[in-house]
Amino acid sequence: MDIGFHCFHSLLKRSSAAVLTGFVFHSCGNFVSMADKSTFPGFATDALHVGQEPEQWSSRAVIPPISLSTTFKQYEPGVPYSGYEYSRSGNPTRSCLEKCLASLEGAKHGLVFSSGLGATTTMIHTLKAGDHIVSIDDVYGGTNRYFSTVASKFGVEVTFCDMTNSENLRAAMKPSTKIVWIESPTNPLLKLADISALADIAHQQEGVTVVVDNTFTSPYFQRPLDLGADLTFHSISKYINGHTDVIMGCFMTNSDDLEKQLRFLQNAIGTVPAPFDCYMVNRGVKTLHLRMREHMRNGLMVARALETNPRVTKVIHPGLESHPQHELALKQMKGFSGMVSFYIKGGLKEATLFMQSVKVFCLAESLGGYESLCELPSVMTHASVPPETREKLGISDSLIRLSVGIEDGDRLVEDLQTALQIAVPM
Repeated sequence: MDIGFHCFHSLLKRSSAAVLTGFVFHSCGNFVSMADKSTFPGFATDALHVGQEPEQWSSRAVIPPISLSTTFKQYEPGVPYSGYEYSRSGNPTRSCLEKCLASLEGAKHGLVFSSGLGATTTMIHTLKAGDHIVSIDDVYGGTNRYFSTVASKFGVEVTFCDMTNSENLRAAMKPSTKIVWIESPTNPLLKLADISALADIAHQQEGVTVVVDNTFTSPYFQRPLDLGADLTFHSISKYINGHTDVIMGCFMTNSDDLEKQLRFLQNAIGTVPAPFDCYMVNRGVKTLHLRMREHMRNGLMVARALETNPRVTKVIHPGLESHPQHELALKQMKGFSGMVSFYIKGGLKEATLFMQSVKVFCLAESLGGYESLCELPSVMTHASVPPETREKLGISDSLIRLSVGIEDGDRLVEDLQTALQIAVPM
């Protein structure tokens, strides 16, 4: 059976037509994602044109230029010609990118930062000593480290809880709770949180900001703001840029108040990206919709193949019917990225040999680029997470995380199968 049809055969049988509006099935059995035409109208057009208007430049340049100047001439003291004064406070190239990214999340405002953690740091600066954060437990290792070992030093209290059960959030909240930090899907276990349900619970308490890390899905497949979140967060270094050559983060919001706070802190703290990096992301995002289609296709192909391999004990991918929250995935996501996690038979020895044996996949941290990567979270991206926490979450030495790229899908499957045969002789 053609892999495209096989991957979604049960979805076609079990899901409503409304859920499947993001996909078109061709007579040959293949599918393509159509989210930019049906679910999020105009996505591709916005990615190519919002913030890019040639009329904003005296040269009428079709491609926004890289504005490297650190300062801008003023008409009179305190009255700049262009609205720009100093490049940390505002930069034309950065403004183009922020407008473009906001449009992709259906947001009013977009702000970009020097890194994903730079964006996180900026957000936490909206708090004061004594304030409380509730974070999903299976969170990116760098976020866990920052919350636990840095923010906590300044009197900010942090509680980690399993948000796959929305009621756990209600139990974890306190009168001092100011931020609810969600990842969905999570890193690296690909757990899903019901964003709408969690936002409803959080907003029953005045003054709580709901942040959703949308990195693993990209705005092409999920829009947390539409589901009740106050802020959408991305590590732009991943899918949005997609070329593994820029470090950057962002927030998108419809709240004028949050935008004002973050814009002030963006300038006051100085967590801003360079104009050249903004140019690079502005270019990378133009192919986001095309890349995400291939990431989804290949990710599902790989997940299906691994699920039938006797050298694998468990495969985690929201698009698989075996995922415990598969129905939630169909409800709040419009497709799936290239993220796949699985448990190899054995432990550290077998996992290490597997990752030394792959040829197309590359053993490296990060994700979301066009190339396929593999990593061992327990000793790499999540090594800073306390061992007892990793054990509780299930981040063992046999858990391997894949970022499936856009190479030929059959070559990726062949590469994994060969490496598994070497790592786990049977």
